[in-house]
Amino acid sequence: MAKKFSVIIEQDEDGVYIGRVPALKGCVSQGDTLDELMKNIKEAVELYLEVIKEDKKDFELDTKFIGIQEIEV
Repeated sequence: MAKKFSVIIEQDEDGVYIGRVPALKGCVSQGDTLDELMKNIKEAVELYLEVIKEDKKDFELDTKFIGIQEIEV
């Protein structure tokens, strides 16, 4: 069964896209384009889930992505 994950995407000062999957602690990847980032982050998620399965750890989504808010201080 396919699982869906939210990806938070940022762009650094060099223009590189960085993606983080909040539901999978430490699951991060990058790419020079959005397409490359999405390919790389999908691979990172697949590897993450494979390691969990090999370690026989149970997997449950602890978080649900709601959105992003901006504040001014």
